[in-house]
Amino acid sequence: MNDVALRSEEVDGRHLRRERNREAVVEALLEFYREGNLQPSATEVAERAGSSARSLFRYFDDVDDLCSEAIRRQNQRIMPLAMFDIDLSESFSERLDTLINARMTMFEANGFLGQVARMRAPIQPLIAAELAQGRTFMRNQVKKILAPELGALDPVRAEGALAAIDVLCSWEGYQLLRVDQGHNRATASAILRTSIATLLGITLAD
Repeated sequence: MNDVALRSEEVDGRHLRRERNREAVVEALLEFYREGNLQPSATEVAERAGSSARSLFRYFDDVDDLCSEAIRRQNQRIMPLAMFDIDLSESFSERLDTLINARMTMFEANGFLGQVARMRAPIQPLIAAELAQGRTFMRNQVKKILAPELGALDPVRAEGALAAIDVLCSWEGYQLLRVDQGHNRATASAILRTSIATLLGITLAD
């Protein structure tokens, strides 16, 4: 093996080690978040990743950079849970169940990351932009899946109903129902079904 090949192999090896170490740091921070520790110290994160606090900042500019990467990584993982086929030939009840189940599953998988993202958004523009993009996506998703029912209302009422349903199906609405009010998933889902149907002027069958 010539000198050029050896140097190339060394560079590749260092790059791979750096990426593995960087990944370990991100996963360590996500573990702390999942455990409910929303502000672990750099030393705690580094120790769990098998590194040192000093070396941690060879992989990230600062703590904000690390948090942004962790939130971005988690968002990539849970985004498929937010996706579902929208079939307007299905009944209102079927489409409503699809929407609610998808949101509940996604928010459950997200764990404490939703709270961390909202804590960081006021001081980290990139996180704020990701939240805004996600909110727009979820609002448009509600608008599409409930298009027949919203279209049956006059424009002013439809806009008000869409805004209220968007709030009910948001992470904040989930937190209020599941965490603050302590409802289990089945009860929270039932509350959402009844509330959304009422906003659209629809009576659900028992």
